[in-house]
Amino acid sequence: ERLPSPTGWRILILPYRTKNVTESGIILADETLNQAQVSTQVGYVLKVGPLAYKDPEKFPDGAWCEEKNWVMFARYAGSRFNIDGGEVRILNDDEILARIGSPEDVLHF
Repeated sequence: ERLPSPTGWRILILPYRTKNVTESGIILADETLNQAQVSTQVGYVLKVGPLAYKDPEKFPDGAWCEEKNWVMFARYAGSRFNIDGGEVRILNDDEILARIGSPEDVLHF
């Protein structure tokens, strides 16, 4: 597996990429796709570091997310890098804004 394992309190996220064609077959312009990406940053939690959410003072109710969850995060949060042509991010555990059921729940055009 080529994905890095996050250390400490960090989380490895795979950002969601919207489809460029709607269900009815309309091809979306790059500008429209970029606006959707800018307005809503969501991603899939790939890996969670060993110390993420372990601080009981900072996270008294437990973890905000876990592996295989969809989450929202700020546009510029975390460190970005590419693996096999796709972007992944490493965020700190407290940079997660919300847990969501599906990316389509929050994306809009």
